[in-house]
Amino acid sequence: MTTAPPAADRASPTPRTVAATVVDTLLAHGVDRVFCVAGESYLAVLDELHAASTVDVVTSRHEASAGFAAVADAKLTGRAGVCLVSRGPGATNASIAVHSAWYDATPLVLVIGQVPRCDLGTEAFQEVDYARAFSGLAKEVLVLLEPARTGEFVARAFRTAQSGTPGPVVLVLPEDVLDLPDPVGAAPTRWQPGATAAAPADLDRVRELLHGAERPLLLAGGTLGGEAGRRVLAAAAHRHHLPVLTSNKRQDLFDNRDPCYAGHLHNNTQERQRTLLDRADLVLAVGTRLDDVTTLSRRLPRPGNPAQALVHVYPDPQRIGRTHPPTVGLAADPVQFLRQLADLAPAGVDAGRVGWVDELHQLEVAKARWAPHPADDGLAFGALVAGLDELTGGDVVVTLDSGTFTSWLYRYLRLTGDARMLGVGSSAMGFGVPGGVAAALRTGRPTVVIVGDGGFLMTGSELATAVSRRLPLIVVIANNGSYGTIRAHQERAYPGRVIATDLDNPDFVALARAYGALGLAVTTEQDVEPCLARALAHGGPVVVDVRTSLSWISAYRRLSVSGPVSMEVSVG
Repeated sequence: MTTAPPAADRASPTPRTVAATVVDTLLAHGVDRVFCVAGESYLAVLDELHAASTVDVVTSRHEASAGFAAVADAKLTGRAGVCLVSRGPGATNASIAVHSAWYDATPLVLVIGQVPRCDLGTEAFQEVDYARAFSGLAKEVLVLLEPARTGEFVARAFRTAQSGTPGPVVLVLPEDVLDLPDPVGAAPTRWQPGATAAAPADLDRVRELLHGAERPLLLAGGTLGGEAGRRVLAAAAHRHHLPVLTSNKRQDLFDNRDPCYAGHLHNNTQERQRTLLDRADLVLAVGTRLDDVTTLSRRLPRPGNPAQALVHVYPDPQRIGRTHPPTVGLAADPVQFLRQLADLAPAGVDAGRVGWVDELHQLEVAKARWAPHPADDGLAFGALVAGLDELTGGDVVVTLDSGTFTSWLYRYLRLTGDARMLGVGSSAMGFGVPGGVAAALRTGRPTVVIVGDGGFLMTGSELATAVSRRLPLIVVIANNGSYGTIRAHQERAYPGRVIATDLDNPDFVALARAYGALGLAVTTEQDVEPCLARALAHGGPVVVDVRTSLSWISAYRRLSVSGPVSMEVSVG
């Protein structure tokens, strides 16, 4: 028989620390991967992550890259991405990703180590007032000062990031708090957003508008990015024979080869297509905030146009009517709304509707037909994109950096199957490679990064991360020796007066080999398919240096030495 020792002699259990509660609450919210650059201001959190075997800690080479990778991960999962950085320079380096998450309504939790509480407000080493620094960029900045509120603050960061209009939240952790005991522990429950359905009367009004429309458009936004959203989008479109447009950077929401596909709205949407879309008599905008690029600078739908009714469905009531007064505005779950729409009995589809859908789709088909673009200063980048489309059949994971080269992707890559295309609407350079790392980790599929020479030299060091993880990452560099987008503007405004846009680049093939990746070069159209086939089959990191024509600055514009020459390429 044994007896318990007197209470005074018992060893009391070691209390959980604030750092342990932070990690416990991350786990409770389904976090299985974080991106970071290590810093001494949050070492206690890293130590707790060391013990959390279910969380993959990805070591990035720059805080901007860590932030971009977390944004890409959030776009793929629909959950808040998590990035951890140290105070001061680490936080300011990550701010570009915060801006991109805000601009795209992507949920992100940025965790920042901070100086000890006693040093706050003293201009201590690397101290930053994050509430001021991220004002206007983050939905909320939470500064943890009391250990007992740790679980509450971490849970609140996720709830805020994922509710209403999703976006970034900054969670600031003074380093002296992290080792203190937390008397409360992790938040007991994980927040889940509700699925609000449209009211029957509102649904009846939508049905009336739909039945009376000859030229409707279903404009799909980013909140439909999950598997359920994609399924019900296709179901509703097919049920009512609706042409589907996708919002900026969301070309992958709907099968581009489906007869109901009507195109992707972006900065290079051409006037011929804009004029055709002007004829729409009903716009069903579902899951999009109706941002400036998606609406073609408020042209589609045009506010106040009595001939173009607008149904706007978005979960955040603050977005409804903010820039586009709707005929019917519904603060509802877009996925649930499309389920309801797909359940409605379709009206008889007349010849006018059939012709409208076909006209929109055939324009996309005609645009995507590749024809050689002769150039004496390199390869028109569309040849590479057309080759990628041919080899993959459009079923490919792609991450895009920012630049005029993206116009070739939007035009000649017709996404289908389980394809994904990730980019940032802010047009921040540097997203491509870290976004590709995140996509390759999350999907396990070969991931193609399309990046310019300028963007690659901003965050291309993440190639080291890809090599260390042996990721199937194919980095395709549109190497035209220029900041091409700015050069195009420069030639238009100040023809022949080139300054600050020319680039002297390293040997990208040799650089790839130095990192431990396979390096390949494409200089002619005949190189495209064998090179891409080798890269896609390689199974590890590859860099493809495409010696790209600067004169063919985009899929729709050619520059000449005497100034810019704008031209529409024949689409048949």
